[in-house]
Amino acid sequence: MKKDLLKLLDLSREDIHEILDTADQMKFSQKHNIAHDHLRGKTLAMIFEKNSTRTRVSFEVGMYQLGGHALFLSGKESQIGRGEPVEDTARVLARYCDGIMIRTFAQAEVEALARMAPIPVVNGLTDFAHPCQVLADLMTVREKMTRLEGLKLAFVGDGNNMANSLIVGGLKCGMDVSVACPEGYDPDPVVLDFAKTVTDRRFELVRVPADAVVDADVVITDVWASMGQEEERAVRAKAFTGYCIDENLMKLTHPGCMVQHCLPAHKGEEISAQVFEDHADEIFEEAENRLHAQKAVLYLLMKD
Repeated sequence: MKKDLLKLLDLSREDIHEILDTADQMKFSQKHNIAHDHLRGKTLAMIFEKNSTRTRVSFEVGMYQLGGHALFLSGKESQIGRGEPVEDTARVLARYCDGIMIRTFAQAEVEALARMAPIPVVNGLTDFAHPCQVLADLMTVREKMTRLEGLKLAFVGDGNNMANSLIVGGLKCGMDVSVACPEGYDPDPVVLDFAKTVTDRRFELVRVPADAVVDADVVITDVWASMGQEEERAVRAKAFTGYCIDENLMKLTHPGCMVQHCLPAHKGEEISAQVFEDHADEIFEEAENRLHAQKAVLYLLMKD
């Protein structure tokens, strides 16, 4: 792996599988009470300019289980939230800590942080990418299906950070990827350009959810209005009418099809309550795997 985890576009297929293999080991160790305090004495600075439940808890617990310590820095309460250049924040934190995780809005901010920080930087979420979540998704699918290559992944919803990272992660791992988005809500052009370069797997962007999920092995969705888009909620609700993962859509998928959702879920909007509960074990296993996948990333980036 490179020094940082900023987006899945930066990783090779081999890098992704190394993370997933390491995550499997981390999960096995945790479940069997095997000590794995590989980052003893290490400190992770966690910068949050977007609120979080799963990201904060999973990174804090992960560092604790690895023998290290995590520091929570709120964007509203730190100097970075008062106008200090991110480059200066990077150079200061690098003198105190061994790694930085940041959850923020602009991808450019994460990239700038990584350029100036001599220590590893992990993208906990930006408007462009959500690499840690998608690594957990891929881990969960591989656990259940025993493989990734040759499977079909379908995403239904907004072409947001989740769609961007799922397209990249799925194609790099040898999956066919089908995405259904309303017009005007497509994935990032950079990601669509990447998809055009992949010749050994199939990618399609469609407007009708039913077209995307036919014969899918895993269907993934996300909220229609992400954090920071609350004022668009009414407009988006209208645009995404018909983009609900419900029982009728699931009838079109491959037998044994999985469902994933990064949470929190708005049941009755992007996913029906029935489908959510039918696949709750998979969805909450996915949530747990954030812990293990992120521990793998931290270990691979921060180990001596």
